[in-house]
Amino acid sequence: MLGTGKIHLYYGDGKGKTTAAVGQVVRAAGAGLRVLVFQFLKDNGSSERKILEELPGVTCLPGREPVKFVSRMNGPERAEMRHYNNKALDEIVKFCAPFDVLLLDEALCAVQLGVLSEEKLLSFLKHKPRGLEVLLTGHEASEAMLEAADYATMLTKIKHPYDKGVTAREGIEY
Repeated sequence: MLGTGKIHLYYGDGKGKTTAAVGQVVRAAGAGLRVLVFQFLKDNGSSERKILEELPGVTCLPGREPVKFVSRMNGPERAEMRHYNNKALDEIVKFCAPFDVLLLDEALCAVQLGVLSEEKLLSFLKHKPRGLEVLLTGHEASEAMLEAADYATMLTKIKHPYDKGVTAREGIEY
């Protein structure tokens, strides 16, 4: 139905990366496309996940419980997280063929933080099923990731309540 699937990057320091990708997931599901979602660095309780699990045509793969901020992990914990994420990507590669759209939320952050192999991710993107549309989110996109992408959207923070000490709010930031 889609022809040659494209690769989308939503990245930057601005709010809205996951929100934009989830909007694309909703649009795809609304068009009758089959969507697979996996969230790196998040547990299974994010607000967007709760509704995505209810949408026809959307499959959310379970993530890790609980998820600790990488900055608070020691060396062995980071190594175990990298192993877990790389294995998760291996499983997604095997599982994604029947889907039209794949969202890998926070994959770019996982790469940036060293808890997901960029080489493994780039190899998947290069050899992905022909019709699969892939959405990736995160703070930074390397030159290699930008080169692999068909769409690259950078969200830049101009102003955010966090700058004034306002903590993340459920339903808005998570």
